[in-house]
Amino acid sequence: MLHRHLPHEQVAAGLATALRAGALTADAVALEARKHEDTADDSAVDHPTAHVSSEAHGEGEAPAVRSLTERRLRAHLPADTRPLPSVDKYDQLLPNRRENPSEGAKP
Repeated sequence: MLHRHLPHEQVAAGLATALRAGALTADAVALEARKHEDTADDSAVDHPTAHVSSEAHGEGEAPAVRSLTERRLRAHLPADTRPLPSVDKYDQLLPNRRENPSEGAKP
């Protein structure tokens, strides 16, 4: 669904970078696509990691790919002040229970 929010070129660059890094998750693709978007805004040059060959990294080294969850945690979001969810309203929808479960049972 990332293609609904970002241009094709950025999504393709994110896919290519994440695959080269060995990160096979949607979060990694989204993060790399957004990184490509950020660098494309800063300069007219393509994202540097979108065209990195395997020679650029040492033998066995993988490029650094941060998880989207880690990025969200580092954003220092404000504290959540909403009340905790409650299921009390759903309990009212349940049929009335008998006090004695064997009540009304056939002998």
